[in-house]
Amino acid sequence: MTAPRQVLPHSTYLITRRCAQRQFLLRPSESTNRIVLYVLAVAARRYGILVHAFCVLSNHLHFVVTDPGARLPAFQQYLDALVARAVNASLGRWESFWAPSSYSAVRLVSPADMLDKAAYVLANPVAAGLVRTASEWPGLWSAPHQIGDATTVVRRPKHFFAEKGSMPESVDFELVPPPGFDSPEAFREQLVESLATREREAVRAQKEKGLGFMGARKVLAQKPTGRPAPGEPRRMLSPRIASRDRWKRIEALGRLVGFLKDYRMALRSWKDGMRAAVFPAGTYWMRVGHDVACAAAP
Repeated sequence: MTAPRQVLPHSTYLITRRCAQRQFLLRPSESTNRIVLYVLAVAARRYGILVHAFCVLSNHLHFVVTDPGARLPAFQQYLDALVARAVNASLGRWESFWAPSSYSAVRLVSPADMLDKAAYVLANPVAAGLVRTASEWPGLWSAPHQIGDATTVVRRPKHFFAEKGSMPESVDFELVPPPGFDSPEAFREQLVESLATREREAVRAQKEKGLGFMGARKVLAQKPTGRPAPGEPRRMLSPRIASRDRWKRIEALGRLVGFLKDYRMALRSWKDGMRAAVFPAGTYWMRVGHDVACAAAP
C-alpha cells in the first residue's frame, strides 16, 4: 500500500502521467490534440484547477497546476478516465491506456521551483530530441505568451462526445501565472528566458552526442502502437516534493514526515473505534470517502 498523499489547498504541482507500455498513444494528431485540450479545460473548470503550463508528448504528459480547493486527485481521476476512453475510441482500441503507478504529483515549494518546472515542461520536446525548438512541437504545448492573455473558447470535439450529451458544447480556458509572481508579464518574461536556456542546453547536448532531432514530420508519421527504443530508466524514485533550495526542501520534507506520522496515529485510533479522531490537514481520501474530521490547513 502506498503512503497517503497530503493534499493541501493552494498547492502547486508538477503532474506527470505515462501511457501503457510506453506506447505513443498520445501521438500528436488533430483528434488527440482536440480531445486532451477539451478534457483538460472541462476538468479544470469542474474542479477549480488553475493551469500554468502543459505539454503532451507522444507517450506521456506534463502539467503544472495549482489546486486552490484541495481537489487534485478528483481532477486527475476525471481527466485520466475521460482522456483514456476518448482517445482509445479514436484509435479503435480497448486496452488499458495509462501505465499502472505512472501518476506523479510533485508539490513545488517556491515560485522559483514553479518557474523551473514550467520551463522543464515546455522544453520537454527539445530535451527528448524530437524538435529543435519547443514551439515546433505539433502536439499540445502551452506557449508562454498565452499566460494571462485572453480566454480561449475550447469547442467539444465531434468525435466520441455526443452532441446531446452532458458534456458542454464549449468551455472557457485560460493559462494563468502561478502564485508568487507580481504579474502575468513578469512570469512570462522569466519563463521565456528560462525556456530558451533549457533549449540551448538540450541542443548542445544533442550535438555532443552526435545526434540530431527527429522533426515534426517524423513524429506525426509514428504509429500509436509504436514505442521508443529500450533504455529508459526504471524503478527510479518518485518524489513528492521538489525545491532547488536545499533548506526549503528539507523543511517541506520534514512537514511531510510529520503529516504521515500524524495520519497513521489518527487512522489507528479511527480503526479502534474512536470516530472522533482528528486527521491532519491535507488528508484526502479519509475526508472524502469517510467524512472524518481534519485539522485546518495552515
